[in-house]
Amino acid sequence: QCQLNGLWRNDQDSLMEISGLRDNGDFQGQYLTRVTLSGDCAQISPLRGAQQHLGEEGWPTFAFTVHWDKFSNATTAFVGQCFVDAGGKETLSTMWLLREAVGSLEEDWKAT
Repeated sequence: QCQLNGLWRNDQDSLMEISGLRDNGDFQGQYLTRVTLSGDCAQISPLRGAQQHLGEEGWPTFAFTVHWDKFSNATTAFVGQCFVDAGGKETLSTMWLLREAVGSLEEDWKAT
């Protein structure tokens, strides 16, 4: 079974730590991104999410948001699923959508 708790690294060398996975599926953590709007400096941002409840077997789906409040006026929503290969390696497969704040409804087209 795939466990979301722990430290994860993505293809861009960013780190995500998921902690506090509760019985109801809610979790929190932090995201340390190497790809920032402020250059090559690493920035830590909080995340909050929820995991789908499954039985003993199966690959859980999950969703979480990251608020990039320390270096950007944006929020990213991630959705994904956790998998375990035959060798026991856990992998998170995700899609994400970033939303930046804009000054008006007319500028909404360029925000996502």
